[in-house]
Amino acid sequence: MDAVAIRTELGDIGTDDGTGTRRWGVWAAVPPSVRAQRHPDGWRLTGERPWCSGAAWCTDALVTAVADDGIRLFAVRNEAPYLLPLDGTWPAIGMAGSDSRTVRFTDAPARPVGGVGAYVNRPGFWHGGVGVAACWFGGALGVADTLLSAAHRKALGPHALAHLGAVDVALGAARAVLEAAAQQIDTSPEADAHRLALRVRSTVERAASEVIDRVGRALGAGPLAHNGAHARRVADLTVYLRQSHAEADLEQLGQLLVEDDPRW
Repeated sequence: MDAVAIRTELGDIGTDDGTGTRRWGVWAAVPPSVRAQRHPDGWRLTGERPWCSGAAWCTDALVTAVADDGIRLFAVRNEAPYLLPLDGTWPAIGMAGSDSRTVRFTDAPARPVGGVGAYVNRPGFWHGGVGVAACWFGGALGVADTLLSAAHRKALGPHALAHLGAVDVALGAARAVLEAAAQQIDTSPEADAHRLALRVRSTVERAASEVIDRVGRALGAGPLAHNGAHARRVADLTVYLRQSHAEADLEQLGQLLVEDDPRW
């Protein structure tokens, strides 16, 4: 969905094969890891890109790369011998199902999508950041469900019930912030959403982290040791939350507030 939104926003439409079998990834982390060079027959990409989710499943991908004139976005086909997902580059238990391996690019043919800097300079870049926070929220709901289900099955005691109440408060705050952000984006889709995204992501990250902690404190090690689905949700969400840049994002938000009086 992210790839569809990006391609639509940058005018890259009408280039699929029309069969409905193309599956697009967005492999845009660590731009300097891949270099782009212009050849007489078009652009070519070379390098190794980590964090490529769906490394084997995606048929196509949007990839950032460094060209002589700056960082550009390119569309590539995920096919040998030009692209090779590297075994052993995602040994983590968390988000194992995402298959986020490193992909090696070897003189891969590429089509430019937008101009220099277009990927990060479009309004939708920060909309996508809010979308990631919505995924964190969904992960937190899954973790919280384990505590709520336990409370329905048996009397948990006052401390666990207090944790359940605090989980509801954290999730309610995160939900409200996400709903307000969605309304703001729908109302002003071309507006700069940088500060909005940082605020939403920090709020939801904190809520999700609190949910993980409180569910663990309420239920102990039992669900992590004996409930495979819950253990996977906790492991997945713990890894995914670290896509946040934590204090670096808060520092960036603080700088934006200094530059532009929020008048809260």
